[in-house]
Amino acid sequence: MLDFALLASLGIALDADAQARLRAYHELLISYNQRMDLTNVPQEEMTIRHYADSLLPINKGLIEEGARIIDVGTGAGFPGLPLAIARPDCKISLLESKQKRCDFLQTVVEKLGLDQVTILNGRAENYAKPPHRESYDLAVARAVAPLNLLLEYLLPYVKPGGQALCWKGPAVFEEQETAQRAAAILGCELGQLVDLEIPRRSHYIQVVRKTGPTPKKYPRKAGTPGKDPL
Repeated sequence: MLDFALLASLGIALDADAQARLRAYHELLISYNQRMDLTNVPQEEMTIRHYADSLLPINKGLIEEGARIIDVGTGAGFPGLPLAIARPDCKISLLESKQKRCDFLQTVVEKLGLDQVTILNGRAENYAKPPHRESYDLAVARAVAPLNLLLEYLLPYVKPGGQALCWKGPAVFEEQETAQRAAAILGCELGQLVDLEIPRRSHYIQVVRKTGPTPKKYPRKAGTPGKDPL
């Protein structure tokens, strides 16, 4: 059950239209998850682990008005779809490599009337070229990869002056040193580490600031970043 009272207690205020859309998304997720692999999070934990986790960055002032956002490795649509529902002023692209998941995402977008959302089917390494390269204000990713690897996936999409937002657990403290080296190569720097302040969970947003263009050789061809991370 989607618990809007719990979201409100965390400072996540949604109007009636956003609540209706989020509820419809949740119902589609539950229905489709019975026949395909979308999430293994128990239903009673989804309010916190999926929806609050995706929406709390808004409270932290990390989503600018009218931002153009790409959600890399979106899976079942987190954090991109909750953000699109709560912030219709933003234009959001959902990048996912698995066609079946893209079909699910397209169904959600059509049924909810999320006209500002675009579905992209492919790998992060393959889409990071015009018209997508360095054209987004924000690139976001949740539970995708270690931070140094994640930067190579995300930063080619971010325009200079923009940011990447990386959802991370406690491992972020160990990953920051190697990520600093990757950041220097990719034209960015690590910014603040924002505690999402989720009850009984240690979850953070590592902000990454794009300070200059990413060299054209990055990202390397599909599979290489995972085998030989920066």
